[in-house]
Amino acid sequence: MTIPEVIILLLFLFVTVLIAERVRLSVHSKKGRNRGFCETGTSKTIGDREVQEDEYGITETGEGLMAVLADGMGKHYGGKIASRTAVNVFRDLFEDRNAFYNPQYSFRRAFQAANREILNQLEENQGSASVGVVLIKNRKLYYAVVGNVKIAVYRNHELVPVSSGHTIGVLANQKYEEGKLTRQEALSLLNHHRLYNFVGRDGFRDVEFFDTPITLYGGEYVLLMSDGMYETARWKDMEDCLEGEGSCQDKAFRLVELVNRSEEEEKDNASVVVINIP
Repeated sequence: MTIPEVIILLLFLFVTVLIAERVRLSVHSKKGRNRGFCETGTSKTIGDREVQEDEYGITETGEGLMAVLADGMGKHYGGKIASRTAVNVFRDLFEDRNAFYNPQYSFRRAFQAANREILNQLEENQGSASVGVVLIKNRKLYYAVVGNVKIAVYRNHELVPVSSGHTIGVLANQKYEEGKLTRQEALSLLNHHRLYNFVGRDGFRDVEFFDTPITLYGGEYVLLMSDGMYETARWKDMEDCLEGEGSCQDKAFRLVELVNRSEEEEKDNASVVVINIP
């Protein structure tokens, strides 16, 4: 073998090793980015309604995971348009990984943008939505709610709600604690589920934010639920579903089946997003 041929062979071997190393590093890098990412599942049912007005969406970036659930309300297809609009706004905003750096600021921006977009698309009082959103980053849970979408965490065999919502009953309890309502006045309103705040209205302003992010240790499930889910299915039955075997998608299907099998009359739309923290 001549000297030029030896040089060519060595160069070929060098390039081959270099390519192999880059492939190895690429695979390792991808594994590193995926390690710790959450498993998710989603499901919904139309119940006894004519239109499915619930919508949800999930966005993952290298910074974390965002999940949003919207429960639409309105005339004809107004609720469906409102919930879909809200979810699209949140997904678009959180496609930018910079949105994960300041969750409260990003949540507020998204809610305000969703409110404006719904008002732009629909006539006044034609459609609106309750919206709940969670962001999971570095094993911390951040959340925000407008309306009555419920956010809950399942850990240690117990499903615990972490959001309160914007119903008349919740407001009455707050006013009682502030001394602005008597006990009797508050009790008369505690079971009042009518909403006083939602996106798709001129007077929208309040957002229920997390006080401090919730630390996630691994093994927990985070749930976002429309009221058709948590007001129809029994809380204990939901805990049993989460305790059982199967993937997040299996559990989401089983949770919605609790609503489908319920004997309650005039069942509402019901939807759930299930997120497992590894």
